[in-house]
Amino acid sequence: MADDSGGPGRRQEVRPGRRSEEQHDLDFEEALALVRDPGPRTTRYPGIQDLVQEHSTTSTSGHHARHRATPWPEARTVARHAARSVPRREPVGVPLDAALGLVLAAPLTALTDLPSFDTSAMDGWAVAGPGPWAVRGEGVLAGHAEPAPLGDGEAVRIATGARVPPDTTAVLRSEHGRTDTKGRLHATVPQAPGSDRAAGTPTVAHGQDIRPRGQECHAGDQLLPPGTQVTPAVLGLAAAAGYDSLRALPRPRAEVLVLGNELLTRGLPEGGLIRDALGPMLPPWLRALGADVVAVRGLGDDAAALHQAVTSSTADLIVTTGGTAAGPVDHVHPTLCRMGAEFLIDGVQVRPGHPMLLARTREDQHLVGLPGNPLAAVSGLLTLAEPLLRTLAGRVAPEPYILPLKDSVHGHPHDTRLIPVAVRDDRAVPLRYHGPAMLRGIAAADALAVVPPGGARPGEDVELLELPWALTG
Repeated sequence: MADDSGGPGRRQEVRPGRRSEEQHDLDFEEALALVRDPGPRTTRYPGIQDLVQEHSTTSTSGHHARHRATPWPEARTVARHAARSVPRREPVGVPLDAALGLVLAAPLTALTDLPSFDTSAMDGWAVAGPGPWAVRGEGVLAGHAEPAPLGDGEAVRIATGARVPPDTTAVLRSEHGRTDTKGRLHATVPQAPGSDRAAGTPTVAHGQDIRPRGQECHAGDQLLPPGTQVTPAVLGLAAAAGYDSLRALPRPRAEVLVLGNELLTRGLPEGGLIRDALGPMLPPWLRALGADVVAVRGLGDDAAALHQAVTSSTADLIVTTGGTAAGPVDHVHPTLCRMGAEFLIDGVQVRPGHPMLLARTREDQHLVGLPGNPLAAVSGLLTLAEPLLRTLAGRVAPEPYILPLKDSVHGHPHDTRLIPVAVRDDRAVPLRYHGPAMLRGIAAADALAVVPPGGARPGEDVELLELPWALTG
């Protein structure tokens, strides 16, 4: 199967791991060029010019003539390379509570030792020297200032995470100690499994159950490289290492323009009208792909309103729904021609979603035109918007995810098909209800299977396009 680089995909394990470190660095350096390199972009990625000239149309005269549709793998490559043509985008400082999903623009370097002082790894007693020990009355809790030093033969109650008193030999776990009638602490040894006697002579090793300062890292250590996507665990590590904010690549801003006079936003379909499914579906999907959705607007079939919305938008990516064909109220092509936009993709050899398009509307802005049918729109979203947004956001392309089909899938004679599938027992199970206007299949799916022209047989390997919420974890 083909990956989004236009070349043949390679077989992976059922659940492939992260890409190689070299590939990760290469992908991120290309993404970071978007925020560092202020120079011309057209010569940095010359391959896109060949692809665009071969498969798409550039309109400067206002007259639009369709060229042949772009093969699906090449369309994803063009979309990814298009993002690299935008001018520089400065990294931003983002508070931790707003950084989830962003990509680090600088290394995450420890600002302090972790832990920053010797701490107890368990609840129990801090002890000094050999036992038995005289137990001091006060205990040591997490968050308290440095406690008084222990003298030889002394012990003090201590909580997990608490600062260890100076001159402590070890921490004796609660379950490994007992006090006698005189209040003196003795070490005990747990019984061996199946035995009535203790496993051996009670001993306390030096440093036992103490987390020494700097055990995890020292101040100045690089914890994570630039290009790392910020996950909840990364946020926790950053906070522990002393950060209040992170230097990250900015989220690309997206605006959604929903077209069509036939759409209802409330109530049941009636009188030839239908409910708008894309208005509620696309914004959260775009956010899952790394975008900051700045506006969602319903414009009907108003050509003037569409022209005004596109020309006045400040978003990095405009996403339109419907209007990409050649019907009497399909205004996307005429609007883009009127603007002098550059068509990078005008039709893709994929079903559903054949009339999708990608245009450069300004030096720093692109428009993805999605078909109006819901599943066809999803196809366009994953074909064009996903690689473009991923590159703008600095996210690394995932490894191809490949599984064998459980059942056969009929193919189009010439075009790639994207079919909703569920993953069951390490196989991709094709789902029903996969017509261009249907969402029932994709709503129950774990992924979209990339079916080559001509179809695929049971047991044949196919690439899966993961849905943001389905196959993680």
